[in-house]
Amino acid sequence: MSLPYPLPPSTAWDAELIRRYDVSGPRYTSYPTALSFAEFGPEEFTTALERGNASRRPLSLYVHIPFCRRICFYCACNKIATKNTDLARPYLTRLDREMALTSRHLDTSRPVSQLHWGGGTPTFLTLDQMSELIDRLDARFGLSGDRDRDYAIEIDPREADVLTLRHLQALGFNRLSLGVQDLDPRVQKAINRVQPRVLTESLIDEAARLGFHSLNLDLIYGLPLQTRASFAATLEQVIELAPARLSIFNYAHLPERFAPQRRIAAADLPGAEEKLGILQDTIERLQDAGYVHIGMDHFARPEDSLAVAQRQGSLQRNFQGYSSHADSDLVGLGVSAISRVDDVYAQNPTALGDYEAALDAGHLATVKGLRLSFDDRLRRHAIERLMCDMALDLGALGEAFGVDAEAYLSDALARLAPALADGLIIRRGPRLEVTAAGRLLIRHLAMAFDAHLPGQGGSRYSRVL
Repeated sequence: MSLPYPLPPSTAWDAELIRRYDVSGPRYTSYPTALSFAEFGPEEFTTALERGNASRRPLSLYVHIPFCRRICFYCACNKIATKNTDLARPYLTRLDREMALTSRHLDTSRPVSQLHWGGGTPTFLTLDQMSELIDRLDARFGLSGDRDRDYAIEIDPREADVLTLRHLQALGFNRLSLGVQDLDPRVQKAINRVQPRVLTESLIDEAARLGFHSLNLDLIYGLPLQTRASFAATLEQVIELAPARLSIFNYAHLPERFAPQRRIAAADLPGAEEKLGILQDTIERLQDAGYVHIGMDHFARPEDSLAVAQRQGSLQRNFQGYSSHADSDLVGLGVSAISRVDDVYAQNPTALGDYEAALDAGHLATVKGLRLSFDDRLRRHAIERLMCDMALDLGALGEAFGVDAEAYLSDALARLAPALADGLIIRRGPRLEVTAAGRLLIRHLAMAFDAHLPGQGGSRYSRVL
């Protein structure tokens, strides 16, 4: 079904209003967020895997490849810098062990509708290692050949070429995500990621020739030496390349948490006004070029599956951001990977040694997680629909959970009162609708529904914009 309200053609800009709401807060790739995870063992996770079989939901697999050949200074990912691809061999062995232990508790006749390799840099692997990993995944879970599958991989254009893309297509991948960040050579040098446009352009051309369903480019605003003019030049080139999707992430400078960021001089970062100007220009230019602002940092062409899913009301958020494949159980494999199965989140250790030791001892590496309460599940649904549909029907939410949603969420509605007064959200009976200005601050609006947030401390999160 189509959304019963029009999406805004442009974003309303009020700098003073935005400054008031630009606080630190979660991105809500999960609710509750990972900061709420507690001690959680393999037995609890395997029970969740078995319980989830009754749903017959499709499976979504995420594989974390932590290796990179070089470190980008902005990076906040869980990664290991090395140029030695032999180090991937023992890691692939441990991954296979994890797959074997996981698949024992899964009904593997459930279709694997979604597959995502992230990192690190998955294309750190040799072509033979990629083939080996796909073979092991297929043997353990049974991969799909369905045309509607969503099999994606993150690619560093500096570590891939046209032969890589042809190999990935042969392995069954049909969607690519290329890391670009910025096309300005000065910015690239400042973040230790020198990547001439020709590298990206050649891969985009080959992906189109090979018939990949969708291609995403990642950009980051707020990087050192960026200005409105320099990022506008990057956007102009990106629009010429015409990717189906774009992710425009906000750089969060947290050098106290992420050591590589200590190589970036705070004085080189664009100021708050310049950064907001970059974001304003970005949204307006992309919308003028025909892209749909899906929400937060995601843009897509109207015919792309993300935009279609949003129009149909089936868009979902997971640990990779927005997803067009709703209602699947996500199994995360590899160091630091997080699973979302039935009513449980389960996370592997972030230290490679701990991950290896657990699997060498013959059991899954799960160390943290959470089983959601009724309150968690209801609030998760409310946050997800608000962030995906840019609206929330309290009547439908109450029906789904058997409660008076307006009374149950009276605390959240009270916290939304300033946003209602400021025109970020409007109320039409039981329906909350996000306005053009509110769309920009959707993370802040979602925070009103978060019952875990008060005790977590905002400094643990990046700023909303």
